[in-house]
Amino acid sequence: MEYLQAFLVGGILCLIGQILVDKTNLTPARILVCYVVAGVILGAVGLYGPLVEFGGAGATVPLTGFGYSLAKGVRQAVAQEGFMGIFLGGMRATAGGVTVAIVAAFLASLIFRPKDKA
Repeated sequence: MEYLQAFLVGGILCLIGQILVDKTNLTPARILVCYVVAGVILGAVGLYGPLVEFGGAGATVPLTGFGYSLAKGVRQAVAQEGFMGIFLGGMRATAGGVTVAIVAAFLASLIFRPKDKA
């Protein structure tokens, strides 16, 4: 049942993104930013946590999950460290994911000869 729930939540998030791509004039980059911001806002007000509980990886893997992790990290760091947690919490909570993305992009650039678009 967990797999079905993750598939449904992740699929719905992707469906919303595809509808935004097809039906609006928003660029994909702006849609991605909107997803991260939506994850931060929904995480900050406590609405994304129940979605994570229900959908598991279907809710944490998309970009909304990255925004949720940022908000959750800031909330925890502020509770522990006070004002400085605002600046440190989000980076601590997402540092692993950001590092993996950078390393994977670097390795892909070594393997696949990147070219400029003309």
